[in-house]
Amino acid sequence: MLTGKQKRHLRALGHKLKPLIQIGKKEIEEALIAEVNVSLDHHELIKVKLLESCMLDKHEASDALAEACQAEVAQILGKTFLLYRAAKTPVIVFPKPDTAKKSPAA
Repeated sequence: MLTGKQKRHLRALGHKLKPLIQIGKKEIEEALIAEVNVSLDHHELIKVKLLESCMLDKHEASDALAEACQAEVAQILGKTFLLYRAAKTPVIVFPKPDTAKKSPAA
């Protein structure tokens, strides 16, 4: 499960990405899942776009694809969403959590 800070980091990285996967009329089938798995193995973070011909809701599509690929949804924005799955040797490094609490200004 990704924390809020990790999701923000992934959203920042995903901003410049172009969609690698497009979902259209055929929706989610085995060939698409295999393609997403290969993309996640190679990139760790991918952007998926729903075409106008896709009958699935963006939340249904992102959840179904994430579950089928053992990935996590980092962001849903419009007709696109980001999927993340850590590679065997991770390339994406998350920022370290802040352990020191900020003191209130006096």
